[in-house]
Amino acid sequence: MGMKFANLVPAGFMNGTKKAGVLAGLLLGAAFAAPAAPFVAGADFSDLSFFESRGKVYKDGGQVKDGFQILKDHGINCIRLRLWTSSAAQAQANAYNYTNNLTYTVPLAVRVKNAGLLFCLDFHYSDTWADPNDQAKPAAWASLTFPQLVQQMRTYNSNNIAAFAAAGAMPDYVQVGNEIPQGMLFPDGQVSGSQNTSWSQLGQLMNAAIQGIKDATNATGAKMPTIIVHIDRGGDWATTMWFFDNLNFQGVPYDIIGESYYPWWHGSPTSLNICLSNAAVRYGKPIIVAETAFPWTNTFPTSWTNFGSLYGYPPTRAGQVSFIAALAKVVKSVTNQLGAGVFYWGAEYQAANGVNEAGFNTASFFDTGGNVLPVADAVGGMAAPLLIGTSLNGSNLQLQWPFSGAASKLMTTTTLAPSTAWSLVPDPIQNTGAVFTVTRPLDSSQSRFYRLQSN
Repeated sequence: MGMKFANLVPAGFMNGTKKAGVLAGLLLGAAFAAPAAPFVAGADFSDLSFFESRGKVYKDGGQVKDGFQILKDHGINCIRLRLWTSSAAQAQANAYNYTNNLTYTVPLAVRVKNAGLLFCLDFHYSDTWADPNDQAKPAAWASLTFPQLVQQMRTYNSNNIAAFAAAGAMPDYVQVGNEIPQGMLFPDGQVSGSQNTSWSQLGQLMNAAIQGIKDATNATGAKMPTIIVHIDRGGDWATTMWFFDNLNFQGVPYDIIGESYYPWWHGSPTSLNICLSNAAVRYGKPIIVAETAFPWTNTFPTSWTNFGSLYGYPPTRAGQVSFIAALAKVVKSVTNQLGAGVFYWGAEYQAANGVNEAGFNTASFFDTGGNVLPVADAVGGMAAPLLIGTSLNGSNLQLQWPFSGAASKLMTTTTLAPSTAWSLVPDPIQNTGAVFTVTRPLDSSQSRFYRLQSN
């Protein structure tokens, strides 16, 4: 694969006249393979209808707008929605912990599609929250034998995918389980050790689930969704390798590796970089950060820093953006360009009376008044066209580009002759707001050209 270049920017002085412009879309050097799918700049917005039902509104610049439209306007291109198996009675009795069932989620998915956004469906296979330690079987499935449970997984996935397709909201991505390093549907699908009966059972359950998705896809004539397997070990390469080595032995046909990464639980950005890059080399599959978040205010739960650390990023609006800049650098630098996307979790959260949100209202895309925060531009910028913008600031030239260029190097030359030699710009790259910025003195003696380059 050749080196990838962004647009060319000529900047300098000619005949005593300042010149700073952009020649967009010019590619130089060897050809490179375009990604098979768009980079996912995603947000989990599962509780949008829940918060709306409690009188919460979503604003952009003080103006009330549809939440999905706000996200799209800020560059978000994919929405993740979780799906529980909860009954209507459970949802009515305890909405926050049981509302995300099929009846609730299908209309929300239709809104996603109507907004022109991609849709990721996150099967939890539980009546309520599923996470590494909580993978309770649905109450209605509790008495099933294991063979019956395998068949139920195929039928359940097929029926639900068919329901979304019938509503015009076919998922583009499907997560087969949510944070499953210990398996799912405990105790039947709980795993331990290696290559034992527990792994065989998890493999059967997951294969049945994916077959059910295929059944519905074939029946509806829709495109098969991209399948994601999601664990919560973004900073833990040893457990990641243990899990996917054993899962691959079961022949589960998935497309993307998903990792949760919350810095206070999962380690430093350096640990994330090691884990994602090692996984890319070992498995050769695209990798996404399936969940992440960072606080925009210091009122976040103290337990978060008791668990770990924020690694020097302040819990402020600017700090939230700086964290996303660091995350973008990690994901965009994954080996062989296999960093495929990021989903920001709890993006829709706002403080609501009587709801225990575990502090995620302090780490969302919206402030206490419902106004969208700069972090939305930062996440959306990871999927933005990689173009350099220029502006003059006195005798300095400012070059800016979005977070999609997080792993790029800024190069410069004074001539575009065939034998041109490009050199690395030595000035520091800073994230100024939701963009990267380099400030350079204008050279009055000659023209100068700039480009972004990534290997």
